[in-house]
Amino acid sequence: MRLDFAALKPREAYGWMISTILPRPIAWVSTISEEGITNLAPFSFFQGVTANPPTLMFVPVNTRDGSKKDTVRNIEAVPEFVVNLVPFALAEQMNASAAMLPYGESEFEKFGIAPTPSERVRPPRVAAAPVAFECTLDRIVLFGEGPLAANVIFGRILVAHVDDAVIGAEGLPDAAKLDLIGRLGGDGYTRTTERFEMERS
Repeated sequence: MRLDFAALKPREAYGWMISTILPRPIAWVSTISEEGITNLAPFSFFQGVTANPPTLMFVPVNTRDGSKKDTVRNIEAVPEFVVNLVPFALAEQMNASAAMLPYGESEFEKFGIAPTPSERVRPPRVAAAPVAFECTLDRIVLFGEGPLAANVIFGRILVAHVDDAVIGAEGLPDAAKLDLIGRLGGDGYTRTTERFEMERS
C-alpha cells in the first residue's frame, strides 16, 4: 500500500499517523486560565526535545470547527503548564479528561482528579502522577489553518517531581515501576511493563 499524503484529507492523514507512529507517550497537561480556573487534557503528540536547555513539546490540534483547544487558550493567557505522565492506575481518569467540556469548566473537579500545588508555576499538577514537569512556555509554532491544524507548544522544564516509589536500583526511574501508558491507534494503549533490552555496539 502506498499513501499520497498530499491527496489525503486531514482527518484521513491523522488516522494513518496515529495508527503507525507507535507507541506515543501521553502528556497530561494542566493549565490555568486568567480567571484561575484549571484545565487538564491529554495529548499523544508529545516528546522531549533537548536537554540543553531542558525542553519538551506537545501538540494540541485545533478542534473540528477550527477553534483552539482550552489548553492553548490558557497557555496564551498564562504561559505556564505542567506535563504530568500517566500511569496505568490513572488511565480511566486520563481518558475521561479528554472530554470536550465548556471553556471554564475544570476537569480536575468534573472527574475527581486530585490536584496538588506546583512549586514554580501557577497551574497545579496531578497529585497521583509519578512524574510531573513544571514548564514555562518557550514558544508556540503554528502549522496549518483550520480543523486539525497544529499548535506545537515548546516548554522549558523548570523542575520535575518524581515519586520516590518509582526509582530503581540505579537511582533513575524504573520503567516497570512507572507503569506508564502510551497511545496506539484507535482505542489501543500499551504499558511500559513489557519491554526488552539491547546493548549498543
